[in-house]
Amino acid sequence: MDTSLQKDLFDVPEDICYLNTASLSPSFKAVETAGIEAVLQKSRPYLIPYSDFFEPVIELKKRFAKIIETDDYERIASIPSVSYGIAAAAKNITLKPGDTVVVMQEQFPSNYYSWKKLTDTYQAHLKIVEAPKTKSMSGNLWNEAILEAIDDATAVVAMGHIHWSSGALFDLKAIRAKTKQHKALLIIDGSQSVGALPFSVNEIQPDALICAGYKWLFGPYGCGYAYFGSYFDQGEPLEENWTNRRDSHILPDLTQYQSQYKPVANRYMMGESGSFIHVKMQLEALRQVIAWTPKAVQEHCKKISANAVNDLRNLGCAIEDDNHRSHHLFGLKLPETVDIKSFKQALYKNNIFVSFRGVYVRLSCHFFNTDKDFEKFVDCLKSQIRL
Repeated sequence: MDTSLQKDLFDVPEDICYLNTASLSPSFKAVETAGIEAVLQKSRPYLIPYSDFFEPVIELKKRFAKIIETDDYERIASIPSVSYGIAAAAKNITLKPGDTVVVMQEQFPSNYYSWKKLTDTYQAHLKIVEAPKTKSMSGNLWNEAILEAIDDATAVVAMGHIHWSSGALFDLKAIRAKTKQHKALLIIDGSQSVGALPFSVNEIQPDALICAGYKWLFGPYGCGYAYFGSYFDQGEPLEENWTNRRDSHILPDLTQYQSQYKPVANRYMMGESGSFIHVKMQLEALRQVIAWTPKAVQEHCKKISANAVNDLRNLGCAIEDDNHRSHHLFGLKLPETVDIKSFKQALYKNNIFVSFRGVYVRLSCHFFNTDKDFEKFVDCLKSQIRL
């Protein structure tokens, strides 16, 4: 793949070093155009056919299903946020006193608060698996601790595919096997991985997969996707909207109220899921994500960051072992000789955009980035190290 041509898909100025897709992806030009066209279409609503409430959404679900490698697009729901999808899953889980819900240390809040509320409600226990307390970062030890935490008391394991700050890679295949052994549910937040890191529903078989749409899936802010497995087929959605009921596509008969929801994950669709502006942008975004392939994204990111990772380690930064982390996103712990406040000012002055998350400086890249971006970051850090 010609990566220079991929960079041309974006409108990121040459003097901007943007290593922050994990926070918010830049739109590429085709998504921007799709959004503008959709806004203009709304100015003449009489030209919008009723079919646009449904058919583009079906195509959107098919494209997301292809990215996560599932054969059944009906198991995909369009949602506005990760917290919405996680809340929908939690609403349909009943615990017993003494049950445990397993989460990771410093997990993203949208995949924490619902589980805290659920365990409090049922007098169950929220078990937080901490990262190993070692001088060097060790994702393989963290995976061992997660597997050890799953036992007969475990009702749910809720986690990401990678840790959103460090990039530590979780062994979902082994974790899925352990949850099945103990009849526990596996709920995955794929917001920081799906689209940039290969993921297969057919292989992992999660009970639910929830993804934000505005990061590695390049959609607008305020959109997301959810996959719901068979456990949730008869569940109750968070809201009672007209589109998640049977026969809602027959608009003249909408007041012939239906007691039944649409089958499988369609019941969890958000209200106004046919959002003309968002859906058109999302369709264009997923078209390009499919064309890229997550595998190619990983290969590109690994290639352009490899030299910088070695340089950063030599400067005293702690980074997860290459075999136990993602390459599109990784965190580093700075040496103690760096003044954080001064470093942030230097980054801003040099138009370098990264994230500070907990103890990590998080770097995240994509096809619009090159090795020059990482060199610029390393040079900036070198200037801030006190001898």
